[in-house]
Amino acid sequence: MAVVYQALHRRVSSLICRLHSTYVRKMRYLNQLKEDDSLCRQAQASGTFYLFHNLSPFLQKVGKKYLVPQLSAAEMKRILEKLPEAEQWLEKSVLISCSDEHRPHFALDLGALDKSAIESELRGSFTDLRKAVFVVDGKDSPLLASAQSLLRWHDSHQYCSKTGQPTQKNLAGSKRVCPASGVTYYPQMSPVVITLVSDGSRCLLARQPSFPQGMFTALSGFCDMGENVEETVRREVAEEVGLEVESLRYSASQHWPFPSSSLMIACHALVGAQRAEISMDSLELEEARWFGLEEIVEGLKREPRSSKQDDGSFLPWFPPKQAIAHQLICEWVQQQSA
Repeated sequence: MAVVYQALHRRVSSLICRLHSTYVRKMRYLNQLKEDDSLCRQAQASGTFYLFHNLSPFLQKVGKKYLVPQLSAAEMKRILEKLPEAEQWLEKSVLISCSDEHRPHFALDLGALDKSAIESELRGSFTDLRKAVFVVDGKDSPLLASAQSLLRWHDSHQYCSKTGQPTQKNLAGSKRVCPASGVTYYPQMSPVVITLVSDGSRCLLARQPSFPQGMFTALSGFCDMGENVEETVRREVAEEVGLEVESLRYSASQHWPFPSSSLMIACHALVGAQRAEISMDSLELEEARWFGLEEIVEGLKREPRSSKQDDGSFLPWFPPKQAIAHQLICEWVQQQSA
């Protein structure tokens, strides 16, 4: 019996290993590319490239759809052949991912070149990322966001904060090193909590003056040095709307590139219904109020362009499905409906 059990255990273990081996191999290959410049240089010859121009990604419109083209190394060299030191241009690219078949994907910003010429040749346009992430396919949005964040980080970390000397990136773009001091810099994200506050039967949404007309969303704020997530949620809710959180639970997280690279940590927070009177911080918020279930359900159906009324006022609408705030609101609706 023991022999049969051991054989069955080995078979199950082997199956689990095969199920996960594609992902594991992929992650280990990416790590090798980050650590080995010569291997990364070889990978560039078989890889594909996402193009940016001053941090705006290149898109092509086909019918009503927006596509994110992936250019081969040969196509890239054809575009760059008019420039001196074309090979050095490719080395400015950064590694952002690879396919399950180990075909690496790079991002390259061509901000120093004539934008209209590239758009004409490739029959597309460089589009502001705030629009691009909401119009491309769902699988491409995170890739564009992470690519732009990495390109932005390299652009703003060209000099060592200790010596003031130029830093050098490794070929994959996973780090920069100051030759003078030996200090190594790695890309970083700022942690931000985004919290949907509820008193049990209502949820609280707010808007800042800079928001598009009519848009309401969950409260958010950066983590202070030394704070954990729970402390940040309680502080932000107290600061912005004057309420005291009784309990909270984690929902999910999302990389968010606006205005720079942040890790959005999404939570649900519960406040006491008997102490739910809002005291808004007018320095940060333009409006904050409670929404009932019916109003939230209607707002989720509403698009920005359909929110304006005849009298010039705007009906409430909420962030699109690509934003984690949308997920928080939908989770709250599901909880209320249940």
